[in-house]
Amino acid sequence: MAGVFDEGKMREVLNQCVPEGETLTAGIHGITLQINKKKTSYFDVYIGLTAHCLLVAECEEREYLNNFYHIPDLRKTVAEDVGTVFPLADIQSCVIKKGMMGAVNCAITLKDGSFLKLQMPKRGGLGGGMPRHAEYREKILARLESLPCAH
Repeated sequence: MAGVFDEGKMREVLNQCVPEGETLTAGIHGITLQINKKKTSYFDVYIGLTAHCLLVAECEEREYLNNFYHIPDLRKTVAEDVGTVFPLADIQSCVIKKGMMGAVNCAITLKDGSFLKLQMPKRGGLGGGMPRHAEYREKILARLESLPCAH
């Protein structure tokens, strides 16, 4: 798990998703709480921001739910379910609420009906692997709050 709290790895994963002509301006570790209204959709993700897009990419490829018994993880990935690149102009609504222990939950509905609920923790893990987490989290939240559909 400690590997997901590495800013270099996060940038590497998110930069693969950045649309041509865009630049990654902020990125943090987060958690999906729901995808398309499914109740059990907890995945570690990196949440990124460009000038015109919100990015959501899983931190690691999933192979097994249980490595000891090799039970395969057959759930759809976040990318398969809703995608990884979300143009800010395609966000129909964004509801931001305080979560537990300083986290912030963002419920995002897209114009195509897709739904994504993200949790942005207050801290980016222990050990200092994500030194700009607080700064980037505030930047992402400020941009989402500035959308006309945010409340």
